[in-house]
Amino acid sequence: MASDTPTNKRIRLRIPKDYHQEPVISRLVSDYNLTVNITAAILGANAVGDGWFDLELKGTEAQTRISHKDIKKRGQKLRKCI
Repeated sequence: MASDTPTNKRIRLRIPKDYHQEPVISRLVSDYNLTVNITAAILGANAVGDGWFDLELKGTEAQTRISHKDIKKRGQKLRKCI
């Protein structure tokens, strides 16, 4: 089945200021069983604005698709990286 196909996705995840204290990346691991590699990030302890993470997600097509929907539903923004 195509949804069980292993995949690697590279995304840039924007974390709005209001979500700085939320376990956004931890949820990707615990809720969707994804392996997450942080390849770049900007999010300071006293950050005034939004932060961002470049992530490599490893899992199945279904896991990554559902996690992307959840990220968007929570008001965070993501875009695919090349």
